[in-house]
Amino acid sequence: MDLQTTKINLMQKIMNVSKTSLLDKISNILDEEMIVGYTTDGNPLTRQQYNERLLVAEKQIESGSYITQEDLEKEIENW
Repeated sequence: MDLQTTKINLMQKIMNVSKTSLLDKISNILDEEMIVGYTTDGNPLTRQQYNERLLVAEKQIESGSYITQEDLEKEIENW
C-alpha cells in the first residue's frame, strides 16, 4: 500500500471514531512522532527527542558546562 492510500485509509478510520478518548490518544501519538525541528546536521527531531535534548542542555547549564558568547567570540579570533 502506498503512502497516499495509507493516509486516506487512516483518515477514513479517524472520521468514524466516536470516542474522544481514542481521538486524544491518536493526537498524543501524532504529537510525539511528528517532526518539530532538525539538528544542526539536518537530522529530524520528534517532540520527544527535542525535549530530551532540552533536558540535557539544562543539566549542562546547571553544571556550568557551557561556553559564553564572550568566550566564544575570543575563541573565534584565534581560528
